[in-house]
Amino acid sequence: MENKKNALLLVTGILLIIGGAIGLIGSIIALLGARVAVVMFADQEGVGLLVFAAVLLLLSAIVSLVTGILGVVNAGKPNKANVLIIFGIVTALLSVLGNILTVVAGGQFSVLSLITGLIIPVLFLIGAFQSKKALNQGQIM
Repeated sequence: MENKKNALLLVTGILLIIGGAIGLIGSIIALLGARVAVVMFADQEGVGLLVFAAVLLLLSAIVSLVTGILGVVNAGKPNKANVLIIFGIVTALLSVLGNILTVVAGGQFSVLSLITGLIIPVLFLIGAFQSKKALNQGQIM
C-alpha cells in the first residue's frame, strides 16, 4: 500500500525551494556587495553588520532550500516528521532573526514583514505536525 503524501508539506516545501533558490541568488549578490563595501569602507561603522547580514541571508537561503527539499521528498513519510519539525523551526527562527537584525541595523520594525516571513515556515510546521500525528495514531498519510 502506497503512502498518501501530505499536501501541505508538499506545497510549502515547493514554496520553500523557490524562495531558497531566489534567496541564494540574492545572498550571493549581497555577499559580493559586502565584500566591495569592506574593501572601500573598511574603517567605517556598520560594515561588519553588513557582512553579517549577508552571511545570515546566505545561511537562511540554504536552510530554506534544504527544508523545502526535505519536505517534498518526505511528504509521504510520516516517520521523518521529527526531522521536518526541526528544519521548520530553524527556518522560522532564521526569519525572526532577520527581522531582529533589520531593527538592530536601524531599520523599522514591520509586523507585516514578520508575519509574511513566518507564513510558509509555520504552514510547513503544521504539515510536519500533521504527519507526526498520523504516525503516532498509526495512520498512513
